[in-house]
Amino acid sequence: MFKKISLSLLIVATAIMGLMFTTASAQDSVKVGVLPFEIHSTKNYTYLKNEIPAILKKHLKQQGADIADTGAVSLEELTQSANIRTMGEKIAADFILWGSLTWIGKQFSLDARVLETFSTTRPALYSVEGKGIEALPKALKQLSRDIGIRIFKREKVVRVIITGNKRIETDAISKKIKTQPGDVYLPKSLADDLKTIYSMGYFDDIRIESEETPDGKSITFFVKEKPTIRVIRLKGNVVYDDDEIKEELDIKTGSILNIFKIQKNIKRIEELYQEKNYHHVGVSYKVLPLDNNQADLEITVSEGSKIRIKSITFEGNKEYDSDDLKDLMKTSEKGMFSWITSSGDLTPEDLDQDIARLNAFYHNNGYVKAKVGDPAIEHKDNWIYITIKVDEGPRFKIGSVAVKGDLVVPESNLLRKIKISKKKYFSRETVRNDMLVLNDLYSDEGYAYVEIAPKIEQNPEKLIVNITYNIEKGKQVYFEKINITGNTKTRDKVIRRELKVYEQELYSGKRLKRGVRNLYRLDFFEDIKIETPKGSDDDKMILNIDVTEKATGTFSVGGGYSSVENAFFTGSISERNLFGRGFILKFNAEIGGRSNRYTLSFTDPWLFDIPLSAGFDIYNRTKDYNTYDLDSIGGTLRGSYPVLDYTRFFLSYTYDITDVHNIEESAPLGAQDMEGENTMSKLVSSLIYDSRDRVFNPSEGIKTSFAVQYAGGILGGDIGYTKYIGDFGWYIPMFWGTVSFMHGRAGYVQENTDGKLPIYDRFYLGGINSMRGFDWHDISPKDENGEPTGGDKFVQFNFEFIFPLVKEAGVMGVTFFDMGDVYGEDVSVDMADLQMSAGAGIRWFSPMGPIRLEYGYILEAEEGISQDGRWEFTMGQAF
Repeated sequence: MFKKISLSLLIVATAIMGLMFTTASAQDSVKVGVLPFEIHSTKNYTYLKNEIPAILKKHLKQQGADIADTGAVSLEELTQSANIRTMGEKIAADFILWGSLTWIGKQFSLDARVLETFSTTRPALYSVEGKGIEALPKALKQLSRDIGIRIFKREKVVRVIITGNKRIETDAISKKIKTQPGDVYLPKSLADDLKTIYSMGYFDDIRIESEETPDGKSITFFVKEKPTIRVIRLKGNVVYDDDEIKEELDIKTGSILNIFKIQKNIKRIEELYQEKNYHHVGVSYKVLPLDNNQADLEITVSEGSKIRIKSITFEGNKEYDSDDLKDLMKTSEKGMFSWITSSGDLTPEDLDQDIARLNAFYHNNGYVKAKVGDPAIEHKDNWIYITIKVDEGPRFKIGSVAVKGDLVVPESNLLRKIKISKKKYFSRETVRNDMLVLNDLYSDEGYAYVEIAPKIEQNPEKLIVNITYNIEKGKQVYFEKINITGNTKTRDKVIRRELKVYEQELYSGKRLKRGVRNLYRLDFFEDIKIETPKGSDDDKMILNIDVTEKATGTFSVGGGYSSVENAFFTGSISERNLFGRGFILKFNAEIGGRSNRYTLSFTDPWLFDIPLSAGFDIYNRTKDYNTYDLDSIGGTLRGSYPVLDYTRFFLSYTYDITDVHNIEESAPLGAQDMEGENTMSKLVSSLIYDSRDRVFNPSEGIKTSFAVQYAGGILGGDIGYTKYIGDFGWYIPMFWGTVSFMHGRAGYVQENTDGKLPIYDRFYLGGINSMRGFDWHDISPKDENGEPTGGDKFVQFNFEFIFPLVKEAGVMGVTFFDMGDVYGEDVSVDMADLQMSAGAGIRWFSPMGPIRLEYGYILEAEEGISQDGRWEFTMGQAF
């Protein structure tokens, strides 16, 4: 193969040398004079009479012509001259070139005559046509090329043929080569084409032949394609399986065997192993030829042994010992459980971040001049040794702190907002946070482009740092326009009403952040992108909001098993953004071995286009208790309105008809008192504060509420009671994406003198949403038959530690500890003797909706309660 290519190159190279010799000789003897062109046009194109000759001179000179000086010859003199040949003889030009440009509408004709001075032949005529002034340069290039063929006595390429290719399309090859029909025949161009085609990597052999024809040269490219890969085999790999390695390769079965690509992929395999610290890996390959122009590729991996970090050594550190600095690093030395923890693995990205983290640690603890150098990495035998040099420098305390420049409030007020003055030692991180605080303060006053530049002056003698925050507030900025894109379902007004910023109003960074948070809490959007380019003036800003919508319909199912219900099922179908107006429509069903409940709900969160939420619920439920049955039907009207930041007031009215029947003699007394049909007319008022960043798996925020329920009295009905329930939940962001959750809940209910307190409206605990590990109604006062009778007060505490398992997929793990109890009328709340459970679970905001799977184990169960653990789950599906 290589002999054929070399022979082809030798032939082309010989032809090039011959051409160079011929061209050199021609260049010594060919002298061309170019005269002005006549312009025939209704438009003012007179400037082209000299421009066209100038361009022709340039092209001809590039081809090797010597341009003669024709002097200042006018068109009138040219047309009056009887013998242009005499002019050529005077200036010693071998050829004289002149012509005209004629315009007819948008079409033009470029006509030229070439006269050989020292010959009696008639002038040769050349003509090129085109459309539009923009086509004129190309036409001039074509004209100069045609003229060059004559004056240099060159041959013209009349045909280009590509043959031998089967898989690679002819057009793909043609686009790569320079030689095209109509070009001057140049062996050098053919040599370049040979290299270009070969560099495509698809051919084993390329040969070029030229054939003389009456019209010029016919060029044929003979190509022989490389084989295709039939199979890629891997041998010797254990750390990575075949599929993992093949995913990293950009050569696949059926692709053309390209040696350069194979070598690049071999390098990628080596890098893949080095990422796992197999630095002695060796990768080789073999090509096994087959029939039908195919080949098998066999890649052999010699993995070698894994190299781990033996030691990390610090040099120059005095104030902090090496163990303290190592604790700050993600990179670590090999430990006893390295096969589990991956300790000792070297990841360059992690090591770079570690160096940045160490520098930040020193700079945030007063060591302004500290420098942590690039790590020196040494590979020795099967170990890695890392050495990090540290220049700590002196430790600087905080001196004076001032705020200067454009102050919107007194300096004393600003100094109270920042924290660096309260620090003993200098901290770059605190300075950056103070800049953010000042920036937020100014942005809330409309100064969107405020510039805050801290001036840090070091005093090496006193070892103090004086800090001055210089502020240039700029102009107050107004929102000129708010553009919303990406919402194909959700109406603009649904988004705008959550923003808290409005067109033609002052910019506010705080309100803008709050608005974006509100949009995320709607849970209508997968992603929200915010851009704030400048508007039509310096004091105006455009707010661009691009949303990516997601499914807002949810089909959720859940279930479990209990000694009361046996297997039970819950399911709901809901739409949170009905008609794109933010309406919420939901149907919920709870079906068990002993109870059923069906509920239809509708909510308009912005009734009358104000933040007044209103809606209704219609429900039907049946319950088969051990000793009695219950059937209920009713409805609720409800509404809410924001009263403070993150705070809403809720008010609802419920009318319910409940029939208690099939009462056995052993039924609790509270059930026997309720026999027959009972009507309830109830009013519920509550105040709820909710600052959580998300509804499911929140990472920060508080949700707390207090509710009062009043039934009977002036509202009428057989049922009469007053119930008080308080609830508090706090999500606290921790380290590494973990979250702590503290939750407390308590309630008290009393029977009114003019009504009854139903047994089913008393307090019970147990289940996935209260005390995990306990069965539903497990925690309750009981009668002499062991039947739960419910309590008039309860306390409940839940403590959770939530941590990411697969962060990208939204899979979270949770460990929990639950405490609580329910008390009867004559029993006081005893916080020292609460029932307890603990356990763990998994939560996943899956494409099907939120899923919870949790296991609770009862700690020291009371008599009559099984101490065996319980699994419970809920799951949902988006549509």
